[in-house]
Amino acid sequence: MADEMIKNVEHGAVFGLADLVQLEAGKVNSLTLSQTSGCKMTVFAIDADEGMSSHAAPGDALITVIEGIGEITVNDVPHRLGAGQSIVMTAGSPHSVRGVTPFKMQLTVVKPVA
Repeated sequence: MADEMIKNVEHGAVFGLADLVQLEAGKVNSLTLSQTSGCKMTVFAIDADEGMSSHAAPGDALITVIEGIGEITVNDVPHRLGAGQSIVMTAGSPHSVRGVTPFKMQLTVVKPVA
């Protein structure tokens, strides 16, 4: 359906988030699950020593590690997260992401709707 708010997965079917993106040497791969005016959800597969340089999101951002170990630096403070662990970055907070090991994560950004 064209008006689905969550895309790229079969609705009503069981799936694993980790199965949606594949790890590749030296790369960051992603799949967008939702992109609306109030919410963006993306699943990432990030190789060791790869990632995203410091940036800020327009809304509060929630990262949950699915597998592996990632380092999330928020306001210059590094945090190591393993599978099942999460961290929230307040809107506008500078943050970066790096794979300590190859890892997968889900990112949800919630923005105020005007």
